[in-house]
Amino acid sequence: MKLSAAVPLILCLASVALADDGDRLLRLDHYVQVHSTVPAIAGQPTQIYVREVVEAGTVLRGGPAADRVALFIHGAGTPAEVSFDVPYQDYSWMAYLAHAGFDVFSMDMTGYGRSTRPAAMNDPCNLTSQQQALYVPALISAPCAASYPKQMTTLASDWHDIDVVVDRVRALRHVDKLNLLAWSLGGPRSAGYAAQHADKVAKLVLLAPAYNRATKADPPEQVPANGAAFNTQSREEFITNWDRQVGCPGQYETAALDSVWSEMIASDPVGATWGTGVRRAPQVTSWGWTTAVVAKTQIPTLMVSGAHDKQVNPDRVRELYADLGSPKKVFVDLACSSHNAMWEKNHLLLFNASLEWLTKGTVQGKQEGMLRLGY
Repeated sequence: MKLSAAVPLILCLASVALADDGDRLLRLDHYVQVHSTVPAIAGQPTQIYVREVVEAGTVLRGGPAADRVALFIHGAGTPAEVSFDVPYQDYSWMAYLAHAGFDVFSMDMTGYGRSTRPAAMNDPCNLTSQQQALYVPALISAPCAASYPKQMTTLASDWHDIDVVVDRVRALRHVDKLNLLAWSLGGPRSAGYAAQHADKVAKLVLLAPAYNRATKADPPEQVPANGAAFNTQSREEFITNWDRQVGCPGQYETAALDSVWSEMIASDPVGATWGTGVRRAPQVTSWGWTTAVVAKTQIPTLMVSGAHDKQVNPDRVRELYADLGSPKKVFVDLACSSHNAMWEKNHLLLFNASLEWLTKGTVQGKQEGMLRLGY
């Protein structure tokens, strides 16, 4: 073959390779420095782990559109990269949005995953006596006294962590506002934060948000509250909690569960050595995300509740829908789903609803109202 004939072929092959490579996902680790407001380590420098998932093509073409930057915020037990970036089939919510042209970030709060864990979380004496007996055999007959007999973090310290990360992502991507997506206790974390910083938040997507109409506006008399500093969950407890929320055949795959648990243990090398392996998470003293705050919130919000959720009652999410001040709000009742909806068979219905909300401000063409999906 002559060189002149070969050149077009080479260029053609190169363009195909580049097009394919543009779809490739990049996963980048960021560590954001924070002057902590967690009571046990207040004022100390800490690190918040942030994972970024983005298509190579999005980066090469100058970055995402201004409205396509998203930050995921986790719940009470599972760190964000485990919650939202499961390496099993098409179960990564972060990857789903990244393939749609979003630059997607997630963050681990202080005390979770790969973020700074206060030293008191490494002391098994700060578990409840029952958990000491389960995970530290030497303490079965003589539980030890807690070295830090208080809950570890507060909702206010979580909001502080979020604000530092939001500002870092805004600066990195040169955008004014981010979209926030959250799960469970991530509801008060993200929506409570957004109520204080509406100028930094474009839209909200809340899966099983832990809303409570009885939440107090003011902090309790003692902050943080007395009690165990942190909690643990074993694989057996993880499975038992999930299985009690199964309401239809084939709701989740064992292989998906195995993938989630493997990532969970990998995110906690200390907890992995306790008993047969546990994940650790701080206990959180909460206040401030009240009905009055919710009523004043004008940010477009999508709420999703699994039909079989036994951790956050779907009726509580319906109450949030009723109380929310924003005229742009949709509640989705997701069939055959538990509190762990993003790891179950109807996960793509959830992911697609979130994508439509973030790009169009609607779900199935509606910008307000209640929907049932998967029935």
